[in-house]
Amino acid sequence: MNSRERSSKGTTYRDAGVDIDAGNELVRRIAKATEATRRPESLTGVGGFAALTALPAGYREPILVTGTDGVGTKLKLAIDHDRHDGVGQDLVAMCANDVLVTGAEPFLFLDYYATGRLDVDVAERVIKGIAAACKLAGCTLAGGETAEMPGFYEGGDYDLAGFCVGIVERDRIIDGASLAHGQSIIGLASSGPHSNGYSLIRKILESKQVRVDSRLLDELVAPTRIYVSSVRSLLGKVDVHGMAHVTGGGLVNNLPRMLPKGSDLLLALDLDAWPSPDIFAWLQQAANIDQLEMLRTFNCGLGYVVVVDAARATDAVEHLKALGEHACVVGAVVDRTSAQTIAGPALILDADGGVELRK
Repeated sequence: MNSRERSSKGTTYRDAGVDIDAGNELVRRIAKATEATRRPESLTGVGGFAALTALPAGYREPILVTGTDGVGTKLKLAIDHDRHDGVGQDLVAMCANDVLVTGAEPFLFLDYYATGRLDVDVAERVIKGIAAACKLAGCTLAGGETAEMPGFYEGGDYDLAGFCVGIVERDRIIDGASLAHGQSIIGLASSGPHSNGYSLIRKILESKQVRVDSRLLDELVAPTRIYVSSVRSLLGKVDVHGMAHVTGGGLVNNLPRMLPKGSDLLLALDLDAWPSPDIFAWLQQAANIDQLEMLRTFNCGLGYVVVVDAARATDAVEHLKALGEHACVVGAVVDRTSAQTIAGPALILDADGGVELRK
């Protein structure tokens, strides 16, 4: 007698809205995709109570680096428009890029998928997207959790959370301690808004009653770019003194996180130095958003930045371009005296949250 027959009499968990068989079917469908992400250090596959993993070889004094994040309300656009395949990359990117900022190699990833009613077809698309993104980031998808919670989420809504573990040699940690006046800030292009500012984006779409056609939707749900491979390669070529992943809070709130607390250094961005995708100009115009508000809400075209010595900036840019990144020098680390001579349009940021927009 199979499990479906056994549960045919009396009240069952399925009667309460939880379908164990659907969960088992999802695990079966994603098994091949998750197995394809396994690194040599993985000692177990998906399905156990916990994952066993050895530390990657070659580290003398390994330090573990951890990060966690979600996709946010970008998920609502994906759900409303049946665009589930890219949000897995958003999830991995938001976590792996954060871990990368320390100079670490991301090597483990876990996901949490929660929904009111498990739609196996949708969940399969999401988690296969997570697995594909883990391969881009060099991570093993070591495990995850699928939670079916009737009455907690409405309709086809679901939420995602991700957890990433990286590893870095202690003497290779990048913490901004070697930042100095005159160093160059290199920006790596974003693929769009990535996974930030979507509460405002959705408000604009709703309040302006915008018809979301396929072209606009493509721009809005473009997956967050994963910078791991390119930046890890750059770390082997030039000395990098600081890095930032441009997430919630935009350029204004994320770039100063490179600076040590109490630093007298400033970050000066030339706002004409990089091309901003059309989607940001459209958003700004559609809702009449002030420029500073744009800069503190969105990445405005820069998804990730690295700081290198000015003498190596050209080499660094060329190396990143050869790896498929759209990269350019977008500013410099400066002392306060030099900052006084910088003409606009420029964004000047300090370690204590000070912001100056020069037009």
